[in-house]
Amino acid sequence: MAFLDAPARWDFLVLFMCFSAIHSVEGSHNVFTKLQSSVAANVKQEHRMAYHFQPAKHWINGPMYFNGFYHLFYQYNPKGAVWGNIVWAHSVSKDLVNWIKLEPAIYPSKPFDKYGCWSGSATVLPGNKPVILYTGIVDENNTQVQNYAVPADLSDPYLRKWIKPNDNPLIVSDESINKTAFRDPTTAWFGHDGHWRITIGGRRKHRGMAFLYRSKDFKNWIKAKHPLHSVAGTGNFECPDFFPVSVTTKNGLDTSSFGENVKHVMKVSLDVTRYEYYTIGTYDPGLDKYIPDEDLIDGWHGLRYDYGNFYASKSFYDVIKQRRILWGWANESDTTENDVKKGWAGIQLIPRTLTLDTNGRQLVQWPIEEVETLRQNKVELNNKELHSGQQFEINGITPAQAEPWDPSWDIHDAQKLCGERDSTIQGSLGPFGLITLASEKLEEYTPVFFRIFKDQDQHLVLLCSDASRSTLMSGKSRMDGGSNAYRPSFGGFVSVDLKDKSLSLRSLIDHSVVESFAAGGKTVITSRVYPTQAIFDEAHLYAFNNGTESVKIQSLSAWSMMRPLRMN
Repeated sequence: MAFLDAPARWDFLVLFMCFSAIHSVEGSHNVFTKLQSSVAANVKQEHRMAYHFQPAKHWINGPMYFNGFYHLFYQYNPKGAVWGNIVWAHSVSKDLVNWIKLEPAIYPSKPFDKYGCWSGSATVLPGNKPVILYTGIVDENNTQVQNYAVPADLSDPYLRKWIKPNDNPLIVSDESINKTAFRDPTTAWFGHDGHWRITIGGRRKHRGMAFLYRSKDFKNWIKAKHPLHSVAGTGNFECPDFFPVSVTTKNGLDTSSFGENVKHVMKVSLDVTRYEYYTIGTYDPGLDKYIPDEDLIDGWHGLRYDYGNFYASKSFYDVIKQRRILWGWANESDTTENDVKKGWAGIQLIPRTLTLDTNGRQLVQWPIEEVETLRQNKVELNNKELHSGQQFEINGITPAQAEPWDPSWDIHDAQKLCGERDSTIQGSLGPFGLITLASEKLEEYTPVFFRIFKDQDQHLVLLCSDASRSTLMSGKSRMDGGSNAYRPSFGGFVSVDLKDKSLSLRSLIDHSVVESFAAGGKTVITSRVYPTQAIFDEAHLYAFNNGTESVKIQSLSAWSMMRPLRMN
C-alpha cells in the first residue's frame, strides 16, 4: 500500500515507536570547456524543484539580510549547465520562500577578477553599510586574490548595482601561501580591540588552513602570524564558516558575539572528500585561536551538517528573527550529459535554522518555519502498527532485542554500512521508515530508514537514505570525460536517547531531492534522485517495516506543498 499518492512534492513528519524493549588546479569542479557555454534550448521540467530555490536554467552554487530583504548571492553559470563562466547572481526575498531574480551583482570585468569571481561572504558594517568580500582569479594559473564590492545606491531596497573599486585586490597571498588554494573569505567579526577579522580557506601541503587576517578600516588587511585553525591531513579548506552559538538559548547570535555562554563553530568544505565537517569549540579572542572541544573528531570522520549531497554551505545571522540560518548547495548526481539535456544543474536546499543541542556536542538543524506556509491538504495518521514485512499507503492529498553490533563494522563509515545493509535486508529493529518517490510497482524508489543496533550497554541508531534504486536510468556516462551518476546509500548515526522508545523523522520531498531530518534535526541526509516512472502524479510514498519486531507510527502528519507565488 502506498503512503502518499500525489505529485512529488511533500512535507511530512512521523514519529515511530519501537514495540520491543530496547536492550595542480585547486578546485572541486569538472571543467567542460566545450559545454560550459552550451545554452539550453529546452529546459526539462520533470526533475525541477517546485519549492526549492533554483534559477530558470543552467548551473548554480552568501546570504545576507539587509533593510527588509533577504539577499542570496550565488555562483551561477549564465551560459550552460556545467561549471564555468561563473558570476555572482543575485535574488531577493521577503520571506525566504518567494524570490525575485535580479541582474548579477558581480561578474568578471577587471584585472583583479578577469578569470573568475568565486565564493565569498557579505558583512554589514557600522552605519548599515553592506560589503561583499569575494575571491577573484587574476590569471590562467588560477592565482587567487581577495576583493571587495559595495552597493552603488544604498537607497535601492534591492541593492541591484554593485561597484568593484579600483583599489582591489585587498588581500594577496604572501610567499607562505599556496596562491592557487587561497579563497572564500568569511563574514567578518569585530573584536573588542577595534579590529575586524576574517578567515580565508587554503592548505599548506596536505594541512587544511583557515588563514586569519585583521583590519581596522576593512581595507588594509594584515595576515596574522598563525592561522585561526588548521588540521593535518585534511587537504584544502574550502568555504570556511566561523560563527558563535548560544549555550543557553535557541536564539542565533551575531557573528561578532563572544563571551560567557557562547561556543563557536568552525565549518569547512573539503575538496578531497566533497563533504563538509564542523567542530564546536572555544574562540580565544586574545590569542585569536579557535580550539575545538577535546572529545570531538576534527577531520574526515568528524561531525557533518548533512551526511548526503550537501556542500559549499554558508550561514548568516537573521537579525529580525534572531536566528542563525544555514544554506547549503546540492549539486546534481546525474550523468553530465543528462545535466546538459535537462538544461540546469544544482539547487539551494531549504534554509535551516542552526542551534546548539542541549548536550553541547553537536548542532541541531530544522527547516525554516516559512516553508510551512506552502503546506496544503493535510493528512494525519495515529497509532498505526507496522508488522514485519508490512508497508502502508495513505491516500487523500494531492500529490525484542536490537540487532547486535558487529565489531568489524566501521563506526566512522555509516555510508558503507547503509550500502551493505539496505532496506531489503531484515534486521530486528529495522529497517523501518519511508519509501519515497516510488513507482507503483516499486521498480524505482528511494527509501529513508532507521536501523537500531545494540553495542554492549548502548544502542546505536543508523539513518540511511538510499538512492541506489531511485531510477531505471543507466548511470554510465557516454560523454568523453563526463561523470557517471552518483547513487550511493548515504548514512549517518543519530545521537539520541531511546528511553521512550521513539524516533522522529521529517522529510521534504521535491521531485529530485529528498531532505530528511532525524530526531528533531540531530542528523540530516540529502539525496538527489532522478526517477523515470515516479514523477509528478505517478510518485508514491510508503511507510514500511522490514524488521522482525513491530513498530508503531504513533503520529504522522503529511502535506502537499504548493509552489511559491514567485520563484526567481
